[in-house]
Amino acid sequence: MTHVTDLAGWTLVYSGKVRDLYVPTDLMTDDDTWTGDPLKLSPVALVVASDRVSAFDEILEPEIPGKGALLTSLTRWWFDRLPEVPNHLAYAEDDRYRDLPAIPAAVADRAMLCRTLDMFPIECVVRGYLTGSGYAEYVATGGIGGLPLPEGLQDGDRLPEPVYTPAWKAPLGQHDENISYERTVELVGETVAEQLRAISLAVFEHASEVAEERGLILADTKFEFGADRELGIVTLADEVLTSDSSRYWDLEAYLTGATPEIRLASFDKQIVRDWLAANWDRSAQAAPPTLPAEIVEQTAERYRALVERLTLGL
Repeated sequence: MTHVTDLAGWTLVYSGKVRDLYVPTDLMTDDDTWTGDPLKLSPVALVVASDRVSAFDEILEPEIPGKGALLTSLTRWWFDRLPEVPNHLAYAEDDRYRDLPAIPAAVADRAMLCRTLDMFPIECVVRGYLTGSGYAEYVATGGIGGLPLPEGLQDGDRLPEPVYTPAWKAPLGQHDENISYERTVELVGETVAEQLRAISLAVFEHASEVAEERGLILADTKFEFGADRELGIVTLADEVLTSDSSRYWDLEAYLTGATPEIRLASFDKQIVRDWLAANWDRSAQAAPPTLPAEIVEQTAERYRALVERLTLGL
């Protein structure tokens, strides 16, 4: 298991589906009366990506070996290619962070030192192609999150232009929910809502161009943002454009129809989703089944292949 709770100088304060958050231990007091929110009080957090995998809002077993390190390296790679978009990375050379405890070697390859933000409760989803939960909602309603789409679209079809279809980010244990843009205005205000939409669409367009240069289609992705506590500006956070937060397809396979299902040429966790869909009755509310070894191995290989295709141009 990659869920590590004993990191010298750091205290675990939150565990999500796939990431664990730590703050400097010296922020905490030695008695039992400390009741503040450490993520509100600490200027930084150590964000550690585990090897856990989730699908349909459930944490699955077993883990995907090496997944946390792959996602972290890819997020850093994308941050380097988005210099005009403020992000939450903190750097040791910044005087404000010189006295922080060292990042433990046990998690160094899957950890990022990040400034804490006031996070917005919105998953900023951008879709260039129609598939997944978006396609299911389209079949049922003719649109996504109240946004109408052209009639007659099929699973995997390219949309006339990328669309922004936000979701409400549910607390751990609850299901995220597609919402309308108007609902995001109610949640975060008109100015922030428009910034979230504009930045998300701009980053998606740029990332799509980078992916296409490497023979990949970025079908859809989701971003998370927060407000910088010093400047108040909208800041990109969490993982970015990874196999967990995005769907990537092989461009040649898509254009030539070389595979019977474009999902078979994906570079993400679609293998896991498809296996669960075929082997788990979610309506029965039973716990998800254990992933077979071959599904775990295939998923790990797809994650590695995406990092190589993007970062090495293979």
